[in-house]
Amino acid sequence: MRVAMYYRNSDVRLEEMPAPGIGPGEVLVKAMACGICGSDVMEWYRIKRAPLVLGHEMAGEIAEVGDGVERYAAGDRVFASHHIPCNTCHACLTGHHTACETLHTTNYAPGGFAEYVRIPALNVDRGLFLLPGDMDYDTATFIEPVACVVRGLRAVAAPPGTSYLVLGSGISGLLNIAAARAFAAGRIFATDVNVRRLDLARQFGATDAFDASDDIPERLRAANGSRLADCVIVSTGAAEAAAQALACVAPGGTVLYFAVPTGDISVPINDFWRNDITIRTTYGNSPGDAEQAIALLAAGYIPVEQMITHRLPLAETEKGFGLVAEGRESLKVVIHPQE
Repeated sequence: MRVAMYYRNSDVRLEEMPAPGIGPGEVLVKAMACGICGSDVMEWYRIKRAPLVLGHEMAGEIAEVGDGVERYAAGDRVFASHHIPCNTCHACLTGHHTACETLHTTNYAPGGFAEYVRIPALNVDRGLFLLPGDMDYDTATFIEPVACVVRGLRAVAAPPGTSYLVLGSGISGLLNIAAARAFAAGRIFATDVNVRRLDLARQFGATDAFDASDDIPERLRAANGSRLADCVIVSTGAAEAAAQALACVAPGGTVLYFAVPTGDISVPINDFWRNDITIRTTYGNSPGDAEQAIALLAAGYIPVEQMITHRLPLAETEKGFGLVAEGRESLKVVIHPQE
């Protein structure tokens, strides 16, 4: 079968490898679509394990089921989670599924940028989901990123009417904006350094959007009734945004680090202690988050179709990586492994 083998962002080669065999409890999926995630192009992180086949936002059609698989059959249209929790350890039982060691060590093989993918038995048991009848494969590639957004918003536990500031209006920022709007947010503000993305932030639900180089606390106060934001979501790895977030949160509010800062930041702990401010992090998603993401997408609450800027065949995966790494022309790039 054909795979897109990753060596670095500028070197992704179309290569051949044997199609994976499956064992008892496993499933073989014919990959139909797989999104390129921003984490896929984190070269400093990925290149250490190269060469490898990446891709974890994959949806496709079941080609074969192993012995003992009863809930699924060949021909079923599915989304597969690559990381799944054990659901039995202390972390899982207390709601911290993404801290589960099993979640950190599970994956499917070889990756979503391949014609066929083997889904291990544990993933089949709790990380394989049938697609709603009218959901296309491109939309299904958003299940994983939307599930991550759902988990972050649930961690914040903000009531309806909460004001939000989303720092960074790339694809994760826009998904956070759209999901917050679906969850009955109040005013939503966004920032970015790219004028086009500021327009997109407004298009997908932001009340207003500001150039990230502006005095954002002052812009917030002017637009939000003299108040800072109840919830600040950092959806860019820029160290400047990570630090800026701390100056933009209102008393009693929450700063959520959806993205990982590229450097250390200094937290004004005395001010935060006095003002009852919470700092939260979020990583990945659980099977429950994926189910909620599927429901949101199926109901049309998050208009992901409008976020896809490029659809490319497997042979052009390198081009897709370049588009995502550059971050100018693209918003969401989807690879079609069968083309």
